[in-house]
Amino acid sequence: MDAKAWDERYAAPELVWSMTPNQFVAAELADLPPGRALDLAAGEGRNAIWLARRGWRVTAVDFSRVALAKGRELAGDADVEWVCADATTWRPDASYDLTVIAYLQLPAGERRAAVCAAFHSLRPGGTFFLVAHDSTNLLLGSGGPQDPSVLMTAEDVLGDLGGEEFEIIRADRVTRDVARPDGSVQTALDALVRLVRR
Repeated sequence: MDAKAWDERYAAPELVWSMTPNQFVAAELADLPPGRALDLAAGEGRNAIWLARRGWRVTAVDFSRVALAKGRELAGDADVEWVCADATTWRPDASYDLTVIAYLQLPAGERRAAVCAAFHSLRPGGTFFLVAHDSTNLLLGSGGPQDPSVLMTAEDVLGDLGGEEFEIIRADRVTRDVARPDGSVQTALDALVRLVRR
């Protein structure tokens, strides 16, 4: 989907995502000391706002102006800078302590560009964090995109960063409960990667 299609999706009055941060973002990053954070492909900013309310100075980047406008409204006085840019081409300086990518859905070449941009935005010692729909979710899990070209594994993400220097904190397939409209709960499979740039 391009920026126009996402603008149309975000134009609905209700939120596309929730007000609360992604469960893996909250679980993995809650103990990090606040600094500068980048939320790349931030959408309506749920993770950016959560980080800002924990004392981070956050840059939220998305190519949907409509999503960013909703995020600004939701954020109130939280310390978030909202930037309209494409995650695959935006090039920040290497000054961030944390970069988050949550559920970015791109084919491999574009994903690699976004992953590398996120990694290169980090200062040495900074944390790279990605969570996404795992490739196995299509057959073994529930929900998520049905296009295999935008799914990935933790190993794919590590491969995107071939040649870079980092310490792997975690690179796994994780499970997430998904509530269905009928009240039942099903399991989704996600790829999770957490690294520290050397």
